[in-house]
Amino acid sequence: MSQQIPQPPGLPFLGNLLDVQDEVPVRALAHLADIYGPIYKLYFGRQPRVIVSGSALVRELCDETRFCKTFSTTLRPSTGARGLFTAPHESDPDWQQAHRTLIPAFGPLAISGMFDEMHDIASQLVLKWARMGPEYRIPVTSDFTRLTLDTIALCAMDFRFNSFYQDELHPFVTAMNKVLSTSSNRSMVSSLLKNLILGPDKSVQESNDYMDTTALQLVQHRRNHPTDKRDLLNAMLYGKDPKTGEHMRDELIAANMRTFLVAGHETTSGLLSFAFAHLLKNPATYFTAQAEVDRICGRARITADHVKELSYLNAVLKETLRLNPTVPAFSRSFRPENDVADPTLGNGKHAVDKGDSFLVLLNKSQSDPAVYGEDSKEFRPERMLGENFDKLPKGAWQPFGTGLRACIGRAFAWQEALMTTALLLQNFNFRLDDPNYEIKIKQTLTLKPDEFYMRASLREGITATKLQESLTAPKDAQPLADNVSVQRTQTIVDEGSESMAILYGSNTGTCEAFARKLASDCKRHGFKATVADLDSAVDRIAKGPPTIIITASYDGQPADNARQFFAWLQALVSQQKLVGVNYAVFGCGHSDWKATFQRVPAVIDEAFERLGAKRLVDRGLSNAAQEDMPGDFALWNEKTLWPTIHNIFGGSEAKIKLNQPETNVEISTGQRATRLTSDVRPGRVIKAESLTAAGEPEKRHLEIQLPSDMSYSAGDYLAVLPMNPDETVRRVLTRYSLPWDATITIKDGGPENLPIKTAMSIFDLLKGYIELSQPAARSHVQACGSSATDSADKACLETLADVSFQDEIVERRTSLLDLLERYPSIDIPFPKFLTLLSPMRPRYYSISSSPLTNPTTCTITYAVIDSPGLSGQGRFIGVTGSYLSDLRAGDQVQVSVRSTNKFFRLPNDITNTPLLMLCAGTGIAPLRGFVQERATQIEAGRKDLARALLFVGCRSDSTDRLYAEEFDRWAAMGAVDVRYAFSQEPEKSDGCKYLQDRMLRNKDDIRDLWRKGAKVYVCGSPEIAMEAGKAARQIVKEAAAEMGTDGTDETVDKWFETNKNERIVSDVFR
Repeated sequence: MSQQIPQPPGLPFLGNLLDVQDEVPVRALAHLADIYGPIYKLYFGRQPRVIVSGSALVRELCDETRFCKTFSTTLRPSTGARGLFTAPHESDPDWQQAHRTLIPAFGPLAISGMFDEMHDIASQLVLKWARMGPEYRIPVTSDFTRLTLDTIALCAMDFRFNSFYQDELHPFVTAMNKVLSTSSNRSMVSSLLKNLILGPDKSVQESNDYMDTTALQLVQHRRNHPTDKRDLLNAMLYGKDPKTGEHMRDELIAANMRTFLVAGHETTSGLLSFAFAHLLKNPATYFTAQAEVDRICGRARITADHVKELSYLNAVLKETLRLNPTVPAFSRSFRPENDVADPTLGNGKHAVDKGDSFLVLLNKSQSDPAVYGEDSKEFRPERMLGENFDKLPKGAWQPFGTGLRACIGRAFAWQEALMTTALLLQNFNFRLDDPNYEIKIKQTLTLKPDEFYMRASLREGITATKLQESLTAPKDAQPLADNVSVQRTQTIVDEGSESMAILYGSNTGTCEAFARKLASDCKRHGFKATVADLDSAVDRIAKGPPTIIITASYDGQPADNARQFFAWLQALVSQQKLVGVNYAVFGCGHSDWKATFQRVPAVIDEAFERLGAKRLVDRGLSNAAQEDMPGDFALWNEKTLWPTIHNIFGGSEAKIKLNQPETNVEISTGQRATRLTSDVRPGRVIKAESLTAAGEPEKRHLEIQLPSDMSYSAGDYLAVLPMNPDETVRRVLTRYSLPWDATITIKDGGPENLPIKTAMSIFDLLKGYIELSQPAARSHVQACGSSATDSADKACLETLADVSFQDEIVERRTSLLDLLERYPSIDIPFPKFLTLLSPMRPRYYSISSSPLTNPTTCTITYAVIDSPGLSGQGRFIGVTGSYLSDLRAGDQVQVSVRSTNKFFRLPNDITNTPLLMLCAGTGIAPLRGFVQERATQIEAGRKDLARALLFVGCRSDSTDRLYAEEFDRWAAMGAVDVRYAFSQEPEKSDGCKYLQDRMLRNKDDIRDLWRKGAKVYVCGSPEIAMEAGKAARQIVKEAAAEMGTDGTDETVDKWFETNKNERIVSDVFR
């Protein structure tokens, strides 16, 4: 029996119009698909629209015997002629005549004949980027739009817009953008109200008229000045309909020229932009594609024959259009000539009406896990290679549409995109301008990435001048590498003896802070330092001067701003690539991740040596588990790095002392100024509340309105830039006898994180710029001992810096400020105090909400720490928890969304993959987001979700069961089955005191879900993860014993390692 299609509740007159209010309308439709499933219905007034996103349903809609294309008025000209894309039906005479006439013009030989003109325009783009240099922020979508517009104009009608030779775009483009943006926004309430109050925008009609006139003028110009060029315009002017023998009338030719100009450049520019965004965000694919270009094309002029051999690059473009189809949807309807009673979709499952219009959401249907697997949202070109692509079911990949009405210019766009991408990879190394860039979408007629910038460096052996010669040389000219002497690429630093490159890979800011601290030290050691992220050093490592690399591992993966560099190193095959490079590596990591501890620094260190570089000193390392990373780094610098640097590159104690600057400051009590710079933006607090009863360790909930263009997924992090508690700041002012309203100007020689030559309040500087509560580094304790004037204090500090450091400093979290208060004879001047401390860094909190509930806000769940200090000096106040707990509704907070471990996501196949979730305390945060998402889907009518089982450890049923009412409600609707363990009330949790106890008691349920393909999520402290792991290992061993298989510790450990990330994923925090 057929079912009614689900529909969001609507409003009188408006229907579901408010449900699609988004700057990117297709994003709103995809959001609704996540809630309501693969098919749902919307009403706009009385007009229904069925939205389809499941691949099986799309395959059915692609049946040309039952369905046909529904036309759009977006590109319809005002002349009344109907172009290929705007004709209402393939029976339309205009469509039939144009289609039959133009098919030969888009054939293989005709497209191949356009290659040289495509190369001409692409060369203009290449030369622009070469001349602008490696620090130019390339406006990717804008430049690719210029490229593709000029290409279609030259190839189709022998007209040059010359977009690369003028700042302003051609008036045709301005008019086109006006029409497209208006069309895209026509469903927005603001546009509807504007039209209702002010009437239609006359400038839109004027723009339409201008485009029509321009197209007609181009036709008339060709009639007045005929040529024998075999382009699209001549094909329409002089070609005859093979069926009727008629020529196309001028209005119809102009209508199609207008369509080709708009659609022909918009789609390809979007494809190229998305392709480079995906390649740069997935560096291994970038270097695989570049290696293919090098292997097939070398440095020779790229030809049409080369392009045909680029199989991997071909797969890159296919995978790009799978994830980001530039035309994100197409419409279908029942063929009017078919008379079908009681029509249905889904093999009779969904009842529909014959007059229904169906909108296919390609970005959803082409990422259906039923076709593409659990990794369907990941960029993996290999799935599009050879027989993998050939085996895809019908309808699984339809970015060019389907049937007779599919894009006629596909071969044109494909050749242009392949050639352009190959030409760019052949001559440049690219990197993201912002390593943290996440693909954002903007929508007009098509989709393109928004705010996407990259930088381009010419590859080794290439200069802008020689590149111009090679691009304009005859086809049979020698390749670039054969007729020029090899020239080094511009390196990060000048290859002089007093230069030093300091490269970092950092997500949380620790390694970057170390890099900038080392750069500050360089000044007093007689070296000129350049600090940059690792990605900016691809193919730009200087030979001669020292290169110092400071980087971390994140569960075995590089930092966001080191991914491309890491992939580049692994892709290099030349054993001599880095001969002449002098380097040292310092690595940061956490030993809790035993299997991947220090992996990235170790791989970089070994790769440099393998490629011929000279290691200056043994790799330094710091283990975050020992909580003295600044001390480890300072010790490596002072005892290992600098002595070797001076021995090899020069420098002496005399020189060091001569050039050693002090941090020079002026202090006054005048007006203060506040300045704060960070990679965060202001959000607004919507709601703040406590989740625990009085007397319990406080845990709180904060809801934040995100900046308008900031989005997230369930499981992501929210980075929060905190401020130090006022109480802690006052302790510093008291210690240094500074008035609360004093101001400070740092003149020179200060840490790079502090504002230089800018007057600001000392209170604000201490509150927002530096870390005051971190445990002191060993080097800090040593500095205190050296400056102490009292012999007893000096002796105590020497002991603390040596045998007592771990117990008294690290374990008791004794800060530098604590030491200054405890030992009054320490004579560290205030400027020196500032230089010793680390810069304030953002803290990461798991988001505890789902965007399906509200995509504009997110929540975090956090603990507040305010207790007697273990150091014995006053109270220990957690910096971020204290800061957040003081916020109230309406306050601003500096935030940014950061992607989580890509595996810590809800499964794509939500109907067949159960969830098994384990947490304690605030570790419930991301799991609340997961369950909230499921609850939202169930409330919308979804009944096909797989089972979810949540194990929660907390203290009491009545005092700290977080989000108790919500979880009870969600459990009642079937969104989750919650099993608690109450440590202070085990009688209320079946005798289970801790999380691991509850796991063992319910081991049969755990084993049952695992057999059904469950994905396991663990979130909490390292101790929670360890205890949950022990219980899980016991369950696995018991299962192995029952089945008579090997259950040794080694076998079980190997089993867990095999399933790590694929089916077992953790988010562990301290």
